[in-house]
Amino acid sequence: MTPTDYPWKALLADSIATAKALAAVLPVDSDAVARVIARYPMRINPYVLSLIQKRDGPLWRQAIPDLRELDDDLSVGPDPTQEAFQSPSPRVVHRYPDRVVFLVSDRCALYCRHCMRKRMVGRQRGVTEADIDAGIGYIRDCRAVREVILSGGDPFLLSDDRIGDILCRLRRISHVDVIRIHTRIPCVLPARVTGELAALLGGFHPLYVNIQFNHPDELTPEAEAACAQLADAGIALGSQTVLLKGINDDPATMMSLMRGLLKNRIRPYYLHHADPVAGTGHFRTGVDTGLAILRHLQGRISGMGIPRYMIDLPRGGGKVPVSPDYVRRERDGILLVRNYQDGLFDYPLPPKNN
Repeated sequence: MTPTDYPWKALLADSIATAKALAAVLPVDSDAVARVIARYPMRINPYVLSLIQKRDGPLWRQAIPDLRELDDDLSVGPDPTQEAFQSPSPRVVHRYPDRVVFLVSDRCALYCRHCMRKRMVGRQRGVTEADIDAGIGYIRDCRAVREVILSGGDPFLLSDDRIGDILCRLRRISHVDVIRIHTRIPCVLPARVTGELAALLGGFHPLYVNIQFNHPDELTPEAEAACAQLADAGIALGSQTVLLKGINDDPATMMSLMRGLLKNRIRPYYLHHADPVAGTGHFRTGVDTGLAILRHLQGRISGMGIPRYMIDLPRGGGKVPVSPDYVRRERDGILLVRNYQDGLFDYPLPPKNN
C-alpha cells in the first residue's frame, strides 16, 4: 500500500457492514436491518455516513436498508433485463451489436439500496483474473465491438495498477475505439479520485466517465473537487441519474441537480427510470413522473442540462428513450405544437411532394 492509496482504503475499511454497527450510530431497528442485509449486503463508508443528515432524507433512503426490500411485489425479478442471458463471457454483457458492458468489479463504496445489480454486488466470489482474461479475450475476438463500458460494482475500487492494466489491454485491441467507465465513486467516496488516478485515466483517451448523482446534496465540495480532477485531466464527464421515489421525483430537485452538474462540467446524459429489480420496488415511480420532470426542464435550462429519459425494457429489450409529446397533431400541412409553457403554436411544413 502506497501512502497515496491509504486515505481512501482506510475509509473503505471503516465502512459499516453490520446491523449492530449501524444501530450504534443511527436510530435504526437493528433486527430489521439484520433481516435485510442477510439477503442484500450493506456497506456505508464514513464519508456517506457524514452526509446522512436526517431520517428518510435523500442519502438515508439510498444507503439504509429498508424492510420493503424484502416485501416487493412491484418487481419482475432479480435480473429483469436478462443480463445473464446476454453474457457470452462470465463478466461481459453483450446486448447491442457494437458495444459491451465489462463487469470488472463486484464491490462498491456504497451498496445503494436501489441498485440494478442487487443480485450480485457485494457477494463473496469476487471477480477473478480468469474472468478478466476471458472478458478481454471475448472483446478481442468479437470485431463488431467498438465500445467497451467498464462497470460492476465499481471499477474505481480496483487499484490504479489494475485499472491501468485493463485499460492497456483494451487499448491494444484495434477495433475498440471508445472506453467508458461507469462509477459512483466521485459521489460516494471522492477521496478515491487522486491526482494519480486522474493522470492515469488521462493517458487512455478517448475515455469517458459517467457518474451516478441522484440528488443535489451529493454535490459536496469533496465530490466537486473529485470531478474537477477528472475534468482537468481532459476526461469527458457525464451523469446517469436514477429517478427515485421520495428522493428526486420532483421538478425542483431535478432542476437543482442538473444545474449543479453543468456547473461542475458534468453533462447530464441519462435519467434512468428505476428498473423493476427485486428489492427496489419502493423506489419506482410512474413514467408520467419522469415525463413531467422533462417538461419542466425544457426551456428552463439549456439543452445541455436535459438528460434523455430512458427505460430499460424487461426480457432484454434494451434501453429506449421516452419523451414528452410536444406535437399535438398535423393537419393541412400545419403542425400544432405545444411549447414548454403549454402554449400552442402552428408550425408550417413543406408540401409533401417536395
